[in-house]
Amino acid sequence: MSLEVLSQLQSGQLKESQKITIAADLTEFPLEILELAPTLEVLDLSNNRLRSLPNDFDRLQNLKILFLSQNEFDHLPEVLGRCSQLSMVGFKANRIRVVSGAAFPPLLRWLILTDNAIEELPLEIGQLKFLQKLMLAGNQLKTLPEEMINCTNLELIRLAANQLEALPEWLLTLPKLSWLAFGGNLGQSFKLQNPIDIQWQDLTLGDRLGEGASGIIHGAGWQNEGGRLDVAVKIFKGAVTSDGLPEAEMQACLAAGSHENLVGVLGQIVNPPSGQCGLILPLLDREFEILGGPPNFESCTRDTFESHRTFTPSLILKIAQGIASAAAHLHDRGISHGDLYAHNILVNRSGKPVLSDFGAASLYEPGSELGLKLEQLEVRAFGCLLEDLLDRCLENELTLMLRQLQQSCLQSNSFLRPTFRSIVRQLTDC
Repeated sequence: MSLEVLSQLQSGQLKESQKITIAADLTEFPLEILELAPTLEVLDLSNNRLRSLPNDFDRLQNLKILFLSQNEFDHLPEVLGRCSQLSMVGFKANRIRVVSGAAFPPLLRWLILTDNAIEELPLEIGQLKFLQKLMLAGNQLKTLPEEMINCTNLELIRLAANQLEALPEWLLTLPKLSWLAFGGNLGQSFKLQNPIDIQWQDLTLGDRLGEGASGIIHGAGWQNEGGRLDVAVKIFKGAVTSDGLPEAEMQACLAAGSHENLVGVLGQIVNPPSGQCGLILPLLDREFEILGGPPNFESCTRDTFESHRTFTPSLILKIAQGIASAAAHLHDRGISHGDLYAHNILVNRSGKPVLSDFGAASLYEPGSELGLKLEQLEVRAFGCLLEDLLDRCLENELTLMLRQLQQSCLQSNSFLRPTFRSIVRQLTDC
């Protein structure tokens, strides 16, 4: 299909196109794309072998979204800084070492630089007043420029698998920061905490249930001393994901322990034929459904819901109680989930919520000052979840009380936000 699109482009058949996707082992940028300047808004040239963009790439003044992941760029092209409407830029898994301050488009909201070799960011990143989502996992960053304190709209940042010795204090004071991943930096161990070893030969793999950024999930049968048990098996892909490292996810899953509102983990796989690591998880009943969809290009950091989806006040209360309890349990153990979203929550017919996906989880010393700041940051994510649900519900006395809690969680001064234990108490009184 990509070769066909390239042929159509070269023959002039794609005039007035708004979106172009080509993955055809390109080594040179197709200059015919520039002729689409009046209409082109989305350009995806991922999975090629490109190393540069033409100097007049900024002719694409209507371009809003650009993907150039899995190519061979060793720098972020400066011409991007002259693209006046560009708001989303993706250069995952290139060879980027150098990022120039001149390469940032003025309207940039979403920047993906995952899995490169970046050692430092330019000071000009602090001028990105619209920046909401910043993906930097799998680089070689040792520090972040303090000028980023001016990125007051930043809501999500991925810093896992770098070389940071500590999180900058100013980072945790950003008024809208809600989703943070920082596992796999210097001084953080991947020693698994008392895992239960489950031999691969005791498993019978079944149907594929799903796939995420970090791994593939199958249904399976586990033959143990008590007989055969239906379980879920997650086999990790073994590479840096947009959130971090599989080892960090495994560590957090095992450290989380048991809680009625967490998916939980039964043990780790030993001696898989692929050599990749994996976990055995409880198999949830089929009645559990995902609460919401992940963010899209437009929503950027906020989950998406079907247009007809609504929630009753009692259901929202039950979801809020369960997720607040699970989050309190995690932070008591020094675990920041990092991805507290509706798309990582499953709910059954009775309204019981279960929090899943520890791909962005990070560990810290329980009871530390850092821990309190991380918890108050994640409380804002909880406030965003409440807001998303309440926006799809008819108001009554209960929803007005939940709105007050939501507003408390979303305060720009993180030190004024409640803890999860406090939230649990408030919800118990509702």
